[in-house]
Amino acid sequence: MLQANINGESREFREGISILDALGAMGIEVPTLCHDRRLKPIGGCRLCVVNVQGWSHPATACNTLLTDGMVIETHTPELETRRRTVLRLLAQRYPAAPARQFPDKEFHRTIRAYGLENDLLGKPDPDLADDSHPYIGVDMSQCVSCYRCVRICEELQGQFVWQIWNRGAATLIRPDSGTTLMESSCVGCGACVDTCPTGALEDKTLLTHGHPASWTRTTCAYCGTGCEMNVGARDGRIVSVVPALDAPVSKGHLCIKGRYAFTFVDAEDRITQPLIREQGKWKSVSWDEAIAFGAAGLRRVIEKYGARSIGVLGSARATNEENYLAQKFTRVVLGTNNVDCCARVCHTPSAAAMKLMIGTGAATNSFDDIEKAATILVCGANPTENHPIVGARIKQRKLRGANLIVIDPRKIELAKHADVHLAPRPGTNIPLLNAMACAIVEERLYDRQFLAARLLEFEEFQNFIQQWTPERSASICGVEAELIRKAARLYAGAKPALSVHGLGMTEHTQGTEGVMCLLNLALLTGNIGKPGTGINPLRGQNNVQGSAHMGCDPGNLTGSVSVQEGKGLFESVWRAPVPAEKGLNLLEMMDAACAGTFKALWAIGYDVFLTNADARTTKRALESLELVIVQDMFLNETAKKFGSIFFPAASSFEKDGTFMNAERRVQRVRKVIEPRGNSQADWEIICAVARAMGKKEFFDFNSPEEIWNEIRRVWKAGSGITYPRIEKGGLQWPCPSEDHPGTKILHTETFPIGERAKLRRVPYRATGETTSAEFPFLLTTGRSLYQFNAGTMTMRTNNTKIRPTDSLDVSPQDAVCLELRDGMIVRIRSRHGEAVLPVKINPAVKPGELFTTFHTAEIFLNFVTSPHRDRHVDSPEYKVTAVRIEQGVEKPPT
Repeated sequence: MLQANINGESREFREGISILDALGAMGIEVPTLCHDRRLKPIGGCRLCVVNVQGWSHPATACNTLLTDGMVIETHTPELETRRRTVLRLLAQRYPAAPARQFPDKEFHRTIRAYGLENDLLGKPDPDLADDSHPYIGVDMSQCVSCYRCVRICEELQGQFVWQIWNRGAATLIRPDSGTTLMESSCVGCGACVDTCPTGALEDKTLLTHGHPASWTRTTCAYCGTGCEMNVGARDGRIVSVVPALDAPVSKGHLCIKGRYAFTFVDAEDRITQPLIREQGKWKSVSWDEAIAFGAAGLRRVIEKYGARSIGVLGSARATNEENYLAQKFTRVVLGTNNVDCCARVCHTPSAAAMKLMIGTGAATNSFDDIEKAATILVCGANPTENHPIVGARIKQRKLRGANLIVIDPRKIELAKHADVHLAPRPGTNIPLLNAMACAIVEERLYDRQFLAARLLEFEEFQNFIQQWTPERSASICGVEAELIRKAARLYAGAKPALSVHGLGMTEHTQGTEGVMCLLNLALLTGNIGKPGTGINPLRGQNNVQGSAHMGCDPGNLTGSVSVQEGKGLFESVWRAPVPAEKGLNLLEMMDAACAGTFKALWAIGYDVFLTNADARTTKRALESLELVIVQDMFLNETAKKFGSIFFPAASSFEKDGTFMNAERRVQRVRKVIEPRGNSQADWEIICAVARAMGKKEFFDFNSPEEIWNEIRRVWKAGSGITYPRIEKGGLQWPCPSEDHPGTKILHTETFPIGERAKLRRVPYRATGETTSAEFPFLLTTGRSLYQFNAGTMTMRTNNTKIRPTDSLDVSPQDAVCLELRDGMIVRIRSRHGEAVLPVKINPAVKPGELFTTFHTAEIFLNFVTSPHRDRHVDSPEYKVTAVRIEQGVEKPPT
């Protein structure tokens, strides 16, 4: 500890802090303009100066380390005069009106504190204003040249949008485009707005609706990163979202979706009254009528066809508590294990591979290990678009010296920063990863100590893998053998090495086995169970990890324990039988519906029709059902075409509960505003239907916390996570007791399956989806930064002004050959169907390959995708479809 005297008071402080940190600990305020704790301090504004005894000149408190024995004064007349002089110079070119309109701005408060309101003599300059961006208003006549926007864009986001133009009095801050913010490389994260101490950069929602009257901390409802944010409300509506500065995952940062895409809550087409379809038309009814109708329909199907003819789909957008009730309802009320969630179509292969090989189907490490890794392997993921905060952290780690390997068919943003970019042909992950393993074994780059202590069947693996030389694999995957060797040497030699992967790994016919190959690499090199290492799936939706983990899986109960293994415990807690018969997953439900043996579906927060691959088969399946209950905020495509009943659900801003992020962290979700109209939380709806079906005693809950406490009774690894404990921050499971701190890194000493894990010998089985003269292109699909999955939320926000529709990304070479141009409307046709959409010429795509997203219902891309599935867990093969491009199309269908 250090001893220092500040303003006559002696205190002890921890080592390594700045003078400004010490002042903050004592509650002493000095003005700052250039300081933001997320940034490296520079002492540029000179407002935080203090006197240090023995120093010949004042010290800037923000970037001066506190040392033992310092004697400091903070508010002498001389220092105050210095500050007032600096502020007066800034005030003379700053307009007075913004200071009156927004008195709580950091600069405006400081001006007021020093009595300089009459010195605000600047005038607005229309030439310095920019209204082009849908979310961010720019007025550089209010800029005080603190450069925080420049620095935060560089140091936090790594985008380098804001640039300093000219020098001296002519200095201007402008976007890298030299024109408007909309034309720049801005990704809309809002970090510059968040740090701006003036009104030079401002959220347009605040300009329109005013500053919030209340703030509530909650967790983002988009991807599985688990960013925490403070949501501001005024007059019953959300007017602002800002990052929580102390959030362990997002660390004071958000992406454009989390920060700005919240207006779907008040979209004009939001459904807030229960509906029943009568004679082909929707009719508004009371909750009592809707619940009674739904309960009667479920009873009728059970009586006529049996419990196995019904299924329930939990929601990755619902809370842990709600998903727990969904699977409990399925098993206790309906008497079947026919329950699933959208993890089936994304990361179930990850969970299956990881549980089989190392005993736990979840991320081995934490996002904080990104900063500890010497090498990062990004495989089949595009984090800067799909998990932007994780992507920014990876990019910053690379900029600070880490090695980066990217495996992706496209030249994604991170590939531009990579030391090695391996761009395999879609569908050839296994030959590529086997070749990396072969190079590691061949060159003896494996971790001998780890191998001896914690691995099995190395000799058998060695004999198998020697056939997968980089030279052989190169001919299959289209990647140069020397590049494969370079990646293998980097991953094995520059340790610790961390791997993150996405749906480019899992959405294949060999998705599960592809993740096994990734695990082989980590095990061979000892990159598991240690800081800066691990295998870490990037989960796609806010609570897809939690939805599956709560038991929305036909084979698993809460905690990812098999039905057979957990049956006894759950029956004792529930005081009700758990069905033993094998349940159907989502794809099996569709198959059974087509076969005529599956008759009713309750889909909670899940647009099955729009998002399932092979939409023609899904359509045929849903058409055959006698009862389809849809529970959502909007009439999604499933509801429009096939719905019998619609239950209007509350958004995550309108209820309490918890989400579980991709690193196993359970975090609070808090109610910010009241549910719109007559919408209700998913847990309330499920309990109401259970009561109507005579099972009230099993669903007699009055709050999400009561539900969570029951979850803790059946899930031993989460029993130590209580609402009071996560009030100020989440905990990562396993957390088996209330005095347990949570677990940041799994498998440090042993695996749940035992002391040693087996290396898996994975043969390559080529997909049946191959190109031909008729279908010469390989199409792969994914998400974009500005839209999210089925577009249920983001397509009802101003994100549509940035990305209004899906587009077909085509390489410049193929565009020339086919005489295509940007914006041209084309039809893509596969062996399975067709879609019409505009062309976007994109050099990130290789010749012979195409890329598109699936956010737009009007385009309905999944009429193109194939029926092929992962052979272990039935996940669809979204990533490989053979297609051709047809011209002469006027516009996409509506």
